[in-house]
Amino acid sequence: MKRKIIPTLLALALTAALVPSVLAAVPPTACYPTSVTRSEDGAQIRKVYELSPEEDPSGIPRSDFEQEGYHYTLIDLLKQEAPEREERFHTETVTLDSKSKDMESVLALLPAQREFTTEDGLTGVLELRLDTVKVEVAGYGSSTKQVSATRSYPNLAGQDTSYIPKEITDSGRTLELASIDWQTDNTANEDGYAVADRYTAIATYTGTATSSYVKGYVVTADYSGTVSRIALNKVRYVAIFEGAPLNPPEPEPTPTPEPETPEPAAPVQFHWAYVLVPLGLVALAGAGIGAALFIKKRRESGYETEEDSQ
Repeated sequence: MKRKIIPTLLALALTAALVPSVLAAVPPTACYPTSVTRSEDGAQIRKVYELSPEEDPSGIPRSDFEQEGYHYTLIDLLKQEAPEREERFHTETVTLDSKSKDMESVLALLPAQREFTTEDGLTGVLELRLDTVKVEVAGYGSSTKQVSATRSYPNLAGQDTSYIPKEITDSGRTLELASIDWQTDNTANEDGYAVADRYTAIATYTGTATSSYVKGYVVTADYSGTVSRIALNKVRYVAIFEGAPLNPPEPEPTPTPEPETPEPAAPVQFHWAYVLVPLGLVALAGAGIGAALFIKKRRESGYETEEDSQ
């Protein structure tokens, strides 16, 4: 017996140990953004999630992703509680009991304004709509009472009940004979002597009368107006992702300045004066030198002649 119990206990302990891990492995419900904005330069993406207070924000994606040439990484997750004012037009129908159907008495039961709170917690002051006021009979009751009537039957020859009707109709009700009271009517002749006994029957008839009556009245009326409330119906989460380019652009090479092309020189005009003036000067100098040599030579020749003559 002990051999069977020990494996069972071990199995139960193993199952209890595995239950938390199995529960922890259940992934949270995925959340989807209500809006996504991207900066002009692509460096940042903001995803907005609007959850109810009961929803688990762990379902908001936080992993990196790539989009349009950028690698984005979550850098912040902001939580913003967003109180909202909820309002709507509401009509509330009220029901009251009234003892009278007189409208003045009915309106005395209905205030012009009433404060109402709806089932889902919206509150407001509503106004009476006079055109919706209705008065209806709440119900009818009946009552029964005993009624009676008497009938007189005179000048009967005897106290014989066969002369008396057993039922009569009185005010629409049927009454039955209940009792008879006999009275003797003695008749006399001219001499004053009784001739015969005559009888008058006083019959009493009884019965029941049933009448109905109004138990009361039911008043219904509508109140209409705006009801509202302020509640934390949503919690806003803003996931901010920062992006980095997948392929950073290479720096543009600095353009080498092209050598400046010299402007063509203006054509040089040839002036003959620049040539003739030096040549003239040279010629003049040569002529002067030649003349000097000629005179010198001549002088030397003259001296030689004089010396020979001597």
